[in-house]
Amino acid sequence: MFTGIIEEIAEVIAIERNKSNVNFTFRANMANALKVDQSLAHNGCCLTVVEQSEMEYKVTAIQETLDRTNLTDWSVGTRVNIERCMKADGRFDGHIVQGHVDCVATCTQILDLDGSWKYTFSYIADHETVEKGSITVNGTSLTVVDSLEGSFSVCIIPYTYEHTNFNEFCVGTLVNIEFDVFGKYIQKYMKKIG
Repeated sequence: MFTGIIEEIAEVIAIERNKSNVNFTFRANMANALKVDQSLAHNGCCLTVVEQSEMEYKVTAIQETLDRTNLTDWSVGTRVNIERCMKADGRFDGHIVQGHVDCVATCTQILDLDGSWKYTFSYIADHETVEKGSITVNGTSLTVVDSLEGSFSVCIIPYTYEHTNFNEFCVGTLVNIEFDVFGKYIQKYMKKIG
């Protein structure tokens, strides 16, 4: 389980296809603190460390993961938000994030609000957002500002802008979305009784 509080931005330094899987190698300052078999969220997608060294580590993505996320857009040099799993005695600063990406969304608008930024995203999925509810965009825990069918917006403070890959977004950027887990269960329950 994750919280959506980004720890670092890692850089893709190698991509290698192995049958239907893809291995991604990253350079990151925290690489020396990782261990093989550890889970890390990469732009919100939970991937397992399969190799590790002082400044680099490798993860493997299966076809299901590639089909559901923006990982196929990654290339050497891509900068990715990363977060280690939450410790059992850790502080819950974000919200419950599983690292299970529901779908990708497309950035449709970026507004500079003179001290913050408002990003709007559109998506095609059988999920809904709720105003002032939680959403995860590229692994970042955020609060929904505007909630419409098939789209939502979030606002970013300067700290988040500087310490995540939001500062690289433009109109058309594809991002990973994980909807609030409680909202998903409520939505499923309501469909059953409705």
